[in-house]
Amino acid sequence: MKKDLIEKIKKSKLTGRGGGGFPTHLKWQATKDEKSKIKYLVCNGSEGERGVFKDKYILENYTEELIDGMRLAFQKLGITKGYIYLNHEYYKLFSKKLKKAIGELDIEVFQKRGEYLAGEETVVCNVIEGKVVMPRNKPPYPTQSGINGKPTLINNIETLYHVAKIEKGEYENTRFYTISGDVKNPGVFELPENMTMENILKQTKNYPKFKFFAQVGGGWSGSILLSTELKQIPQGGGAIIVYRQNKKVVMELMQKLIDFFAAQNCDKCVPCREGTYRLQEMIKAGNIDKETFDDLIFTLENTSFCPYGKSLVYPFKDIFNKLLK
Repeated sequence: MKKDLIEKIKKSKLTGRGGGGFPTHLKWQATKDEKSKIKYLVCNGSEGERGVFKDKYILENYTEELIDGMRLAFQKLGITKGYIYLNHEYYKLFSKKLKKAIGELDIEVFQKRGEYLAGEETVVCNVIEGKVVMPRNKPPYPTQSGINGKPTLINNIETLYHVAKIEKGEYENTRFYTISGDVKNPGVFELPENMTMENILKQTKNYPKFKFFAQVGGGWSGSILLSTELKQIPQGGGAIIVYRQNKKVVMELMQKLIDFFAAQNCDKCVPCREGTYRLQEMIKAGNIDKETFDDLIFTLENTSFCPYGKSLVYPFKDIFNKLLK
């Protein structure tokens, strides 16, 4: 008896590759279970994280596999319309190629509006509907009420690529890693998903000979790890950014990070809006008061409306506790 695709996905233990790491089979099953004549699929290729380029690599090299993954969602879940959601650069580079590969499927290649925040699944729904670029309350989740209030499956480009591999029996528990920063061999590499960061850097000939630290997981929202902490498996978006470890580099990184996060803020909630502003103010002045810093980080992490404010604190906490102590 041929095994159901969702069962295959479950057995593979595939998790979302957009950063959240949610079990893929649960999203697919939830979408399938909804009783609706209209269901949407969003292939999210916004890839707004600095230091993450894996989706671009897949669009360049595996267009057919990506569309196959979307086609399977149409067939198995009753999807009636799909969207491929791309940032401006990727739209210019790949929209014609994708439109040609889509064929008979009702899929619209959608040019991103919303910048960094569009990586959040409810923001994607709002943007496609032409609404304000802000996150929604959850629940209901998109699989229950997404675009136009209808069940909506939202998967990352890499996730759908792997779904196609699973259906063909070709999935080997790999994932794509983006390696950048102060390394000799930057790029995107497909390697086993249970590999430690130390082994990834060594296997790709990117392990530095100088004192360094790395930002890992979600690009600029990733955690900061010292070179002695790399015997663990990367999470999130699978990015590894390497930096030389000295105070000048650390302070420049903090400034770049907070400028980026302050600029991408949607201003929906006070903790995130005011918290990023106050952090930016302190970092720019080069005068970080420990008590005020801790209060701001605590507030952002515990009271921000959406994952944006909660996750941006990670690199700052690590920098302060590991590199500036």
